[in-house]
Amino acid sequence: MSNARPQHAALTQFPVQDDCLQIGGISLTRLAQRVGATPFYAYDREAMTQRVALLRRHLPEQVHLHYAMKANPMPAVVQHMAGLVDGIDVASGNELRVALDAGMKPELISFAGPGKSDTELSCAIASGIVINLESEAEMERVARIGAGLGVQPKVAVRVNPDFELKSSGMKMGGGPKQFGVDAERVPGMLRRIGELQLDFHGFHIFSGSQNLKAASIQEAHEKTFALAIRLAADAPRPVRLLNIGGGFGVPYFPGEERLDVAAIGENLKRLLPDVQRQLPEANVVIELGRYFVAEAGVYVARVVDRKVSRGQVFLVTDGGLHHHLSASGNFGQVIRKNYPVVIGNRVQGQEREVVSVVGPLCTPLDLLADQMEMARADVGDLVVVFQSGAYGMTASPSAFLSHPAALEVLV
Repeated sequence: MSNARPQHAALTQFPVQDDCLQIGGISLTRLAQRVGATPFYAYDREAMTQRVALLRRHLPEQVHLHYAMKANPMPAVVQHMAGLVDGIDVASGNELRVALDAGMKPELISFAGPGKSDTELSCAIASGIVINLESEAEMERVARIGAGLGVQPKVAVRVNPDFELKSSGMKMGGGPKQFGVDAERVPGMLRRIGELQLDFHGFHIFSGSQNLKAASIQEAHEKTFALAIRLAADAPRPVRLLNIGGGFGVPYFPGEERLDVAAIGENLKRLLPDVQRQLPEANVVIELGRYFVAEAGVYVARVVDRKVSRGQVFLVTDGGLHHHLSASGNFGQVIRKNYPVVIGNRVQGQEREVVSVVGPLCTPLDLLADQMEMARADVGDLVVVFQSGAYGMTASPSAFLSHPAALEVLV
């Protein structure tokens, strides 16, 4: 029996026994038998639990952790996360129903995103969750719908800050954005919230995502707190909720190093006393999605053909970009890079080769691994894409070319 582990830094969360990957304490081959078909996503609940514990260990105890369920809205995953975190953020009416079904208290659920429909707003107001207002027009709609229902809406203002999260993979704030209200417009909006007698809770200030540089996140936290304190002067009542966003990244590609959450925690310990003095009623929230679940998940597809074209080996699988758009490089990558990929039932393998892993779709974009070295594989072997717990199946064009959908399991 071998205790070898994959060598890529991003892969060390899953052990290997007898050269076969173990997910949730189950060998990959047995798990595939249990699921009954490929392709499938598998999520390790213990890995999620340990990730929350890591943050609890390093962040100040005053900081509340919320799960952004858009990263992975599988009901079983949300149910598991609901028992670990302090709140849930949703981005649609359907996600709201899943969060409520998971047992999270309504007042600990927030709803963000531009373009909320009247139906979604009505359900959110009736449910008693906090609505992150994305515009002045949305504020007026919320007030009108609340009056019609006879319910005072709970609201926070999503602020588009006058700064951005440096080195972030996806910038969500700073400059012109469809998200939130420009910081300079917020004071007037706060006065209008008072006139409308909405139940003001606080601010949601989210400047970026997928950041691996602790110094950038530390700087963003300092600017976020300063902005919130400044805006609070115009608030119709004391700030009770201060969501400072997330942005914590995970390593996907060779050379990337893990985020130093200990350094972020130390910086927050330094900043919080002043925040608590100036905003004494505010619960400080860090909202994370990818950081909780990305490394806890794998995507598994089976090799259905092995072919050589002009000296290049292709492993054709029963899965592809229609299930995992991110791994194909078509979900935000400017220059395509390979996700970490292995032959899950031959992790090291006695024989190695350079191959490309492709799916069954009739497009050259259907590429899961481009010229990667891995164990020699044959028809029937299992290809595993790591870092697949976030923005996987639900972020992919599952109806493209009408192939069967992938399955999902929590183990």
